Amino acid sequence: MEKVNSTLLTEFILTGIPYPLGLRTFLFVFFLLIYILTQLGNLLILVTVSVDPQLHARPMYIFLGVLSIIDMGISTIIVPRLMMNFTLGIKPIPFGGCVAQLYFYHFLGSTQCFLYTLMAYDRHLAICRPLRYPVLMNGRLCTILVAGAWVAGSIHGSIQATLTFRLPYCGPNQVDYFFCDIPAVLRLACADTTVNKQVTFVDIGVVVATCFSLILLSYVQITQAILRIRTNDGRRRAFSTCGAHVTVVTVYYVPCAFIYLRPETNSPLDGAAALFPTAITPFLNPLIYTLRNQEVKLALKRMIGAPGTKSKV
Repeated sequence: MEKVNSTLLTEFILTGIPYPLGLRTFLFVFFLLIYILTQLGNLLILVTVSVDPQLHARPMYIFLGVLSIIDMGISTIIVPRLMMNFTLGIKPIPFGGCVAQLYFYHFLGSTQCFLYTLMAYDRHLAICRPLRYPVLMNGRLCTILVAGAWVAGSIHGSIQATLTFRLPYCGPNQVDYFFCDIPAVLRLACADTTVNKQVTFVDIGVVVATCFSLILLSYVQITQAILRIRTNDGRRRAFSTCGAHVTVVTVYYVPCAFIYLRPETNSPLDGAAALFPTAITPFLNPLIYTLRNQEVKLALKRMIGAPGTKSKV
């Protein structure tokens, strides 16, 4: 049996996303603005939820604050490295940096997956069982659920990173992607990757399918409960609160399913789809949750001292 080259890689080169050279400066500025606005928007939500007494004690907004932390983390892991693709010269990423990027992306991404499910469950209790909601979703349970999501996400990220980088990588070192993700990195392995691909498909498939099914089930019951509300204003407020979450979940899950839950291909569409969970969704979340959520908008006004928005005692 022929041995593979014993010289293992110490760095990778990310090819980035294909683009016309004439758009280099425009794309760099575009993603720089996306990154800055993502950080500022999510930081604003985090600060608002933390300082507003009407928000920081409610589970829905605790989940929203955690979501902002995750969005800031995912954006920081991916977007600055993506922007380097639009600068001159080859800028390799160290082997350890690639490991860290893959781990933290799947750690935060799966935690976000679990968090979306918790947010749907929270809305289900609030709308379907409003009288018992304060008892069923108290602060202690909320803390336990959030901690469980972080732990489960860390375990998921560790499994994926360990399985991916236990393989030898001896060349070439060009990752045909804009960040170190499992499918693109596995193509460079100097060993059989069949088991890795199967475990990745099952692991991510179970996480995505389970979370999405629970979210779908929650919203079927939520919709039925909303339709039983007699007043138009009550129905409108309920749909407005849930509409933001449904929008975010759709934008997040559809690209993830496209990337990970289909037969392996090396399509340019993979990179375009990956931009949604890594750059677009973290940017859109603050806009969606502030523009569609009246309570967050009122809290922002109270925070900046707008007249007529003081909390009632």
